[in-house]
Amino acid sequence: MNPCLTRRAALLAAAFALATAALPSHAAGATYQFSPVNQYGIQVTAAYWNPIIDYVSEKSGVQLRLKIGRTSADTTAYVLAQEVDFVFTNHLFSPEREALGWKVFGRRMTPPLHGQIVVPADSPIGELTQLAGKEVAFPGPEATIAYKFTYAQLLARKIEVMPVFAGNMDGAFVQLFAGKAAAVGANSQLVEGYTQREGKKFKVLWSSPPLHDLALMHSARVPAADAQAVARAFLGMHLDPRGRDILEAASKLAGIANGGHFAASNGSEYGAYRDFCRTAPPQLR
Repeated sequence: MNPCLTRRAALLAAAFALATAALPSHAAGATYQFSPVNQYGIQVTAAYWNPIIDYVSEKSGVQLRLKIGRTSADTTAYVLAQEVDFVFTNHLFSPEREALGWKVFGRRMTPPLHGQIVVPADSPIGELTQLAGKEVAFPGPEATIAYKFTYAQLLARKIEVMPVFAGNMDGAFVQLFAGKAAAVGANSQLVEGYTQREGKKFKVLWSSPPLHDLALMHSARVPAADAQAVARAFLGMHLDPRGRDILEAASKLAGIANGGHFAASNGSEYGAYRDFCRTAPPQLR
């Protein structure tokens, strides 16, 4: 055999091996885990997100699979343990967590959110000071808006309450209306959504300045081609009639106003979260 041809064949084989190794991981059939914060109960969370990630998987050619824990803290633990690849969250804006390399590529477009401390509309409680010594329900210790922002306000006013963690926002509302908690630390979007879904009415005792809705992020481990394909599918969803229908149906189910589509973001909109993480009481950072 011609030695030149042999060398050429060897070089071609090596080049092919390198090219194959460099292919985007979705070409090899990879499945990525997608973990949104548990804003609702598990059933509503799954019913909201599964149609969306099925659409994104089909449109992008990158397979996503929903991975949620029993509570919002459990789900965030998956994220911090690097067991997931894409997230929808506002739990990663502390300096320590930003060092993990998560990259914002989108955010959900909804009316501004507010951290709120709420009671039933017919509650005799009308001021925050009346909560002293009482149980106040929160979704969980990782809930940035519903727990950290609201509890920081109680600490700043030196109002001592007994925090109770319900696992998610719906669980906290159930405790409130069952009379097991005097008030709830909440996210205003979820207050409005619960009113739409369950017909319950609230009285707001305190409300924070406006905040942007949660961010879509991907891990630094995700190859650029896959991350870009997923981002295009999320961000273009509302421009496709079928995608728009899926978003509207999911948003109606969760009680989210105005369709809640996704728009591009570089993370700069989340300065208020970063500022809070730098200045909050140590136990809430």
